[in-house]
Amino acid sequence: MRSLDFALFGIYPYICLAVFLVGSLLRFDRDQYSWKSDSSQLLRAGSLRWGSNLFHVGVLFLFFGHSVGMLTPHFLYEPFISAGHKQLMAMVSGGIAGLLAFIGVSLLLHRRLSDIRIRRNSKASDILLLALLWLQLVLGLATIPLSAQHLDGGMMMNLAEWAQRIVTLRGGAVELLAEASWVFKLHMFLGMSLFLVFPFTRLVHVWSGFGTLAYLVRPYQLVRSRRLSLPPGHDRLTR
Repeated sequence: MRSLDFALFGIYPYICLAVFLVGSLLRFDRDQYSWKSDSSQLLRAGSLRWGSNLFHVGVLFLFFGHSVGMLTPHFLYEPFISAGHKQLMAMVSGGIAGLLAFIGVSLLLHRRLSDIRIRRNSKASDILLLALLWLQLVLGLATIPLSAQHLDGGMMMNLAEWAQRIVTLRGGAVELLAEASWVFKLHMFLGMSLFLVFPFTRLVHVWSGFGTLAYLVRPYQLVRSRRLSLPPGHDRLTR
């Protein structure tokens, strides 16, 4: 069991990160025309509007919440909030965001499978990705009752320390998960797997979303009229 944990939570994270970064770079370099979200809005817009908005609002909150919550060292927030209160806040806010994202992805998955035109225009990776996201959100919501059984924040601290040690290339990360439930471990495994399939799916459009932040600092676009290079009176009528 220890060897399996070491493979899944000591080696697999680095495989996923390597494929995520190198694969995204190669796809952008070699296949830019596939760098898109492949919207099916023209086929049916109603349920897409509700599903997409609910999913994106929920999943963006979850992404940044997990990133900040797991990668921020404990000593930075310890003077302001205890580990137990932080866990409770994460359970409430994450539960609400997770429920929104789950409803959204359920609508998107039902729409893609039930509408024959959308299903025929879908890639296998589109359906697989939605199924993975659906299962990942179910597991995430299932961790809330488990977290409620230990409100001291101890397990949350272990999970955060694991993530920080993985990112900073420090040893001893796998041992921190010895007491973690299989639900937590499966949730973590699927989360890493999403990074693994990222470069091969429509998820690559996430990079473009972050890329739009460059518009906040780019210089103003200067538009010159062609009329500036034309002589005076060029538009007058002549007989």
